[in-house]
Amino acid sequence: MKVQIPEELKADLPQSTWGKILTATPVVMAVVSTMLAGLASSEMTSAQYDRALAAQQQSKAGDQWSFFQAKRLRGAYQRNTYEILQNIGGARPFSAANFQEQLPASLGQKDSAQLPPEAARTKMELLELLASPAGKQGLALLEKGVPPDVAPAHPPKPEVQAALEAVASSKAEAEIAPAIAQLSDSNLEEALRDAKDQAQAFDAATKPFNNVMEKAEDLLARLMGSLQASNSTPELARAAGAIAGLSRDFTAASLRYAAQRYEVEARLNQAIADYYELQVRRSNIAAERHHKRSQRFFVGMLGAQLGVIIGTIAIAARQRNLLWGLAAAAGLLAIAFAVYVYLCV
Repeated sequence: MKVQIPEELKADLPQSTWGKILTATPVVMAVVSTMLAGLASSEMTSAQYDRALAAQQQSKAGDQWSFFQAKRLRGAYQRNTYEILQNIGGARPFSAANFQEQLPASLGQKDSAQLPPEAARTKMELLELLASPAGKQGLALLEKGVPPDVAPAHPPKPEVQAALEAVASSKAEAEIAPAIAQLSDSNLEEALRDAKDQAQAFDAATKPFNNVMEKAEDLLARLMGSLQASNSTPELARAAGAIAGLSRDFTAASLRYAAQRYEVEARLNQAIADYYELQVRRSNIAAERHHKRSQRFFVGMLGAQLGVIIGTIAIAARQRNLLWGLAAAAGLLAIAFAVYVYLCV
C-alpha cells in the first residue's frame, strides 16, 4: 500500500539538500557554540592555573633572594670583623703548622699534670680534634681562607643561557619574551635541578669542616677561660695569654673563611633564584597566551550564537511560529546586553 504524504506536511519539509542543510544550521551552530564556550572556559582555567603557578614560583624565588641577601650581609659582617681584628686586635696571619706547634708549647709542657682538671680535659679534647683528618683539613682551609672545592655545575643549555642573559640585560619585556618563549620545561627544570644539586653538594662539603671549626673555637674559648679563672701561678698566666693570642688568630682565620663561604653560598642561591625567575616569566607568558585564546574562543562562541539566532529568525519567519520568534528575540537581547557590558561596564 502506497503511503500518501499530505500536502500540508510536504510544504513543511525541505525540498532539496540545500534546504535540509539550512534547516539543520541552527542545531549545528548551537553545538559549535557550546564547544567554543567550553574551550573558552578551559583556556581561562589554564590561564588562572598558570597565574597561580607563577605566584608559587615567585615565592620560591623570593626565598632564594632572601637567602642571597642574608648570606651576603653575613659575609660582609664576617669580613669587617676580620679586618678589625687584623688592624686593631693584632691578629696574625694564620698558619696551620704553627698553630699545631704553638698550642701545646703555650701550655708550658706536654703533659697536663700541672693544669687545672677542666683545662687538662679541654686541652686533650682540642688536640684530638685538631689531629683528626677533619681537623687537619679544617686547619688547611683556614690557612688558605677559602672553602673546599666542589664539582662545578653542568652549564645550562644555550637557550637557557640566552634567556638568563636577556633578563640580566634589563631589556623591555617585549624583547625578553622571545627568549623566554624558546625555553622548554625540561631544559629549565634540568638547569634548576643542577643548581640545587650544586648548592647541596657545597653544603655537604663544608658542613664537616664548619662543625670542626666551631667546636675548636668553643674549646679554645673554654680552655682560655679555665686558665684565666685559675691563673694562680705565673706559668698559668703566661699560658692563658698565649692561648688568648692563638684563639684570636684562630677566630680571625675563621672569620675570613666564613666570609668566603657565605659569598659562595650567596652566589649559589642567586643562581637558583635566577632559574625560578625564568619559570615565573614563562608561566606568566603562558597565562597571557591562554587568556588571549579564551577571549578569541569567546568571540567565536558569540558568532556561533549569532548564527543560531539568525537561523531561528529565518525559521520563525517561514513558519510563523511564536516560540521560534521568542527564542530569536531572547538571543538578540542577550547579544545586545553582552555588547553593552563589553563597551560600557
